[in-house]
Amino acid sequence: MSKKPIATKNSQHSQLKDEDLMDNDLSFLDSEMSPELREQFMDSMLKYENAEWVSSFTLLEQGGMALPAPDTLDDTQLSAKLWEVIRGLAMLRMFLHNTDHLSDRELYEDLWHDLLREEGQATPIDADSAWHLDILGYESSEDNALYLRYYADEETRQYWAKD
Repeated sequence: MSKKPIATKNSQHSQLKDEDLMDNDLSFLDSEMSPELREQFMDSMLKYENAEWVSSFTLLEQGGMALPAPDTLDDTQLSAKLWEVIRGLAMLRMFLHNTDHLSDRELYEDLWHDLLREEGQATPIDADSAWHLDILGYESSEDNALYLRYYADEETRQYWAKD
């Protein structure tokens, strides 16, 4: 996706153009959205495009959370910290998925070393938005095997076996 300016000089959302927003087909904006919903969508896209890039780690720290390294915590401390992180992420409207195959220590280590360090655009927090952080990347046969073993229903497992 190319970076294009998405607002006119006076930043009126009604003057935003679909082609300024994205290169993708946005015909659904005209055919399926009310003018009010379209305006809300365009406003959220404008905020997204202009948002600062920041990591979840930084956002949690800015909110006052201490994030000690996993190897400095015993198992009891680590479990308590993990749940503090999960609650903190939820307050930021960030929700973890597919974590049951990991121990508390494995999950906290993955979060602390990798997932919380990835930068994304810090959009305003509201009840109509959320980020979903899927622990499985589905980029490897190991991720697919974990999905099938721990999360897929029997019908999905049968489909994969047949396919």
